[in-house]
Amino acid sequence: MKKAIYSGTFDPITNGHLDIIKRARKVFDQIIIAVAISEAKKPMFSIEQRVKFIKSATKNIKGIKVVAFDTLLVDFAKEYKTNNIIRGLRAVSDFEYELQMGYANHSLNKNLETIYFMPTLKNAFISSSIVRELIKFNGNYKHLVHKKVYQQIQNKAIFR
Repeated sequence: MKKAIYSGTFDPITNGHLDIIKRARKVFDQIIIAVAISEAKKPMFSIEQRVKFIKSATKNIKGIKVVAFDTLLVDFAKEYKTNNIIRGLRAVSDFEYELQMGYANHSLNKNLETIYFMPTLKNAFISSSIVRELIKFNGNYKHLVHKKVYQQIQNKAIFR
């Protein structure tokens, strides 16, 4: 079974993330979505909410496993016995950071390979940061996230 890890804070998961997941599933039998707890980033949503969002958004995509983690990605990859890391690239600005992370991970585990996927043009501008700003200021973000994620966020009184 060919498997890969797609890691991030997913605060919240967006249609851009889902685009990458669907495209990666064409290459890998299983995608392990590793949700970083990332308390240092002070996420808007709890780890439990983020995991729930991802599970509901990927429910109809076969071969998906969602796991929260709070370790180095190289240690997580070792634990889940895979050497494939998936990363998304939206713009040139993403490339420099992702390249550094890929090299750093490879320096810690020579067997790790980072595979970069670009989202479709329709999803290239979407980021969790943009979605969080729209949520914060009561803007329209319905078209940027999965409908079940949108419904779950709307049901939370803290955003009103």
